[in-house]
This record gives sequence, C-alpha cells and structure tokens, in this order.
Amino acid sequence: MEGRKDFWDRNALRYDRFMRKDRAAYEALYALIRPVVKGKTVLELATGTGMIAKHIVSEAKHIEATDASAEMIAEAKRENRRTKLYFSVQDMFHLPYADQSFDVVIVSNALHVVAQPEKALAEIRRVLKDDGVLIAPTFTHGDNMLYGRARALCMKLAGFPLHSKWGCTDYLEFLEKNGWRVRKSTVLQASFPLTYAECEKGCPKDDLQRADHGTPGTLQILWGSLPKYFEFCFVET
Repeated sequence: MEGRKDFWDRNALRYDRFMRKDRAAYEALYALIRPVVKGKTVLELATGTGMIAKHIVSEAKHIEATDASAEMIAEAKRENRRTKLYFSVQDMFHLPYADQSFDVVIVSNALHVVAQPEKALAEIRRVLKDDGVLIAPTFTHGDNMLYGRARALCMKLAGFPLHSKWGCTDYLEFLEKNGWRVRKSTVLQASFPLTYAECEKGCPKDDLQRADHGTPGTLQILWGSLPKYFEFCFVET
C-alpha cells in the first residue's frame, strides 16, 4: 500500500498531462456520469487530481472526493472554490463514513491497480445506500491485444501498480461475482479500452458463495437489497 502511494505522490504533477491524450474519452465519460449524480450525494474514490469530480460537481448535491495520495489531493485542491466539492486523503479500504451515506460512489480507473479489489468493493457496498449506484469505469487492458500488453508492461516497469489485466467481459463478470448488478455498460475508446460500468447492489458476495455450496438440485432464495420492492435472487445449484 505504501509503495503505491509513493508512486502516485511522485507523479501527481504529471497526472493531468498524462490523461489529456484521452480527453475525448473522458468527455464521453462525464456525459455518462452527469445524469446519474444529478442532485445526489456522491463519494469519489481514487479521485487523483479531481478531474472527474470537477467536471461533474455542477450536477451533484455534494461530492466527497478522496485519494490515498496526499500529493494528488494537494493538486486537486488547487483553485477549487466550490463549496459542495470537498477533497480529502482517505484509504478506500477503511473509509470514515457511516453505513449507507452516499447515493452514488465513483471509483474510476482504480480497481485494476489495487491488490484487493474485492475488499474495496465490500467497503463501497457498506457506504452506498441500498438504492444507490456504483460507477466504476476501468481500463480493460486485456482487450487491447499486443499493443495494450506491451504498453502495460512498460508501465509496470516504470513502477505503475497494475494488478489486474481484465478484458471488458472479464471485468463485468468480476463485478457480478462480487455482488453487483451491472445495469449499464459501454466501452469508450482511449489509450486502453475504457469499460464504463454502472451498477446496483445485487446479492451480497457471501450469499452467492453460500449458494455455490448448496445441496445439488435445491432452489436457494437469497434476499437482495433493493429498497422499494422485494427482490429474490434465485440460484439453481
């Protein structure tokens, strides 16, 4: 964890320049996010220099934008005069917020660079309201064949902490297996394919694992967590 923070601290001043070449993809990303956060209380994890938060804050009710890197947050705070956008240093695995605090949680291009993305998703589930939305766009390097693999290798050699090399399908399946229902997804063209995933809470991962070990031929009824109606997740085992 400490080594990863050091990498982002060292590269905070270069981060925006690095991301500018994917400006068109990010403009498309902002357009997808804005209607989802309209009038909502939002948490962004791994905000970096706050690029996404600053482009969507006009639509949101309030945004807590966080990152593990103090240098990234220092850059994000520069010239931020928006009273409904607050930046702070936080650990995405141990968030200080109460259960079900946020309408929307955004974690962009972060799940593939942490060693335990399942743990991050569990903490996101805790702070997200039952009828809330998770927005989790992620570079899916596995879909970029030889060029993508070569570039990913160069980034790794430079110290970039790349832990997961999902393709688009692999990534969406990963989210589903960890208890999220993907309600919308699309692939944006950037330096690497950028898979936009918009999710709702599904069956908790622990319930899915218990179902996997059920008696053959039985129908197990698992309670989901949508607030406005009862939801059943039927799993044949």
